[in-house]
This record gives sequence, C-alpha cells and structure tokens, in this order.
Amino acid sequence: MDQLSAMRVFVRVIQSGSFSAAARELSTSQASVSKKVAALEAELGVKLLTRTSRDHTLTQPGAEYYQHCVDWLGELDEVESRIRAQIVAPKGVLRVAAPYPFARQVLAPIAHQFLRHYPEIKLDFVVSDRLSDLIGEGIDVAIRARQLEDSSLIVRHLFDNPMLVVASPDYLNQHGTPTMPAELSRHDCILYSTDKTVQNWRFHDGETALSVPVQGSFQSDSGEMNLELALAGLGITQLPQWMLDAHLKSGRLTRLLPGYQGENIPFNALYPQSRHVPLKVRCFIDFLKQKLAENPLLAT
Repeated sequence: MDQLSAMRVFVRVIQSGSFSAAARELSTSQASVSKKVAALEAELGVKLLTRTSRDHTLTQPGAEYYQHCVDWLGELDEVESRIRAQIVAPKGVLRVAAPYPFARQVLAPIAHQFLRHYPEIKLDFVVSDRLSDLIGEGIDVAIRARQLEDSSLIVRHLFDNPMLVVASPDYLNQHGTPTMPAELSRHDCILYSTDKTVQNWRFHDGETALSVPVQGSFQSDSGEMNLELALAGLGITQLPQWMLDAHLKSGRLTRLLPGYQGENIPFNALYPQSRHVPLKVRCFIDFLKQKLAENPLLAT
C-alpha cells in the first residue's frame, strides 16, 4: 500500500465531506477512494470512519489521525516547495484578496517591491472588506484578521496588531474624555458591524480582562468609513494601530485609555489546502512576512 497516497486521500475525504466529492477532486473513482481508506484502516488496525449509507463521521482515533495527517502532509509539502524553490523561478498570476484599508496602506508599497523581486509574477488584487470564497473565486492567498477555523485552508500568521480607542479633539471637547473603559458605555461609539462582538470592546488591565458594552448612532462594515467619521468628530471608534498612526501624529485624533491594552488582532494569510503549495504563493507569503517585520507599526 502507498501509505502517503492513502493519507492524502483520507484527508480529502474529510475536507471535501464525502467519498464521492473526494473522488471527483482527485479524478478517480469512489471505489478507489474507499479502497484506499479501507487499506489505511487495515494498516493501522483501527476504524478511522464510521460509515452509513448517506454519511460518515470520524471516530476518536480517526479525528486524532486526521489532524496528524494534516500537520505532517503540510510539513512535507513545505519541504518539497522549499527544494523546488531552489531550482525554479516563481511565475504566473497570483490572485490576492485583502481588506481595502490594509491593501491600500500596507500591501500596495510591498506589492511594488515584490514585483521587482519576482518579475515573472503578475498580481491580481481583490480588495474588499467582505470575506472572499477562496475556492469559488480562484483566490490564491487571502489576508484576513482574527482567528479563523476552516480545515480546508492553511493559515500562516503574519503579525498581531493592537486595537486602539480614538476620538477627535472636537468630539472630546464637546463630550468629555473617558478615563476608564466603563465610561465608554456613556459615549457615542462608532462600531464595526461585521464583528460578532461588536457590542463589546475588550481590554486588559494587567492580568484583569475587561469587556465593556458600547453603543452608538453609527456602525458600518468598513474600517475606512469608521475612521472618517471619527475624524469628523462623530464619536469614539476602535481601530488597528497601523490605520491610525498618521492621524495620531498630526493631532487629528487622540488616543484614549492609554493605560489599558486593547485586543490584539491577528492578521493571517490563508490559502487552500493542496498537495503542492504553489511556489508563487510561498514566495509571496515569505516576502510579505519579511517586509511586515520591518514595519515598526506592525507588532509581531
């Protein structure tokens, strides 16, 4: 039995949701997929899947084995990609999805440097605050904030960036300056509507975690719009540090509650799980991590 091949088939069965879907993705028959999983079970001496006529579920040993397969195959693919990178130049179109403010402020300057370094790659950016369907839209790499759980995607951590609470001097002159997180509940806060925890802003005071309910007369799914409204004096908002630095330095915005640490938002690069990570994807993510590490506003 080709155990490596059987492991890849087993992983695709779980990630695709069925034996038939895995067979279609692998351009083989459902019987062949079932045979390889059965051979793997025989080799291991345990049942990995509980099958019915319509469905299958992972057994406890199967769930543990699946996670090890994903980790091990990912490491193997990474080693293979690094070896290929030594002899092959990356080329082709790289389709990258990213939220608008991050693409404009951070990615655009890096993209210029990347293209000079890899002249045979062409970049195609999909810039939107919505979550793209990587498979359906042909996205090679997506840049997203916050923790994500999707077994069909590989996640590479890029950096962590603290969220800061800010307001314009005009707003503070008119409504007062909060000195403790609890006081935010009495202010007009500009909220991010796609955040499931939008009604609560979180802080740390030493080892103590604080969750503050907030409300306001405006919310949007755009960090750029929330920033503009804060600059116009319409309320207090919470945004990542890299969006705010220039406005804090110019005095157009004032940082509030400096003694309290806001949430650290993880930024990740995601790409679809596959047997071979395209070289252009690996080169882009490695280059991006290197350049982000050189940016003093992006805390790792």
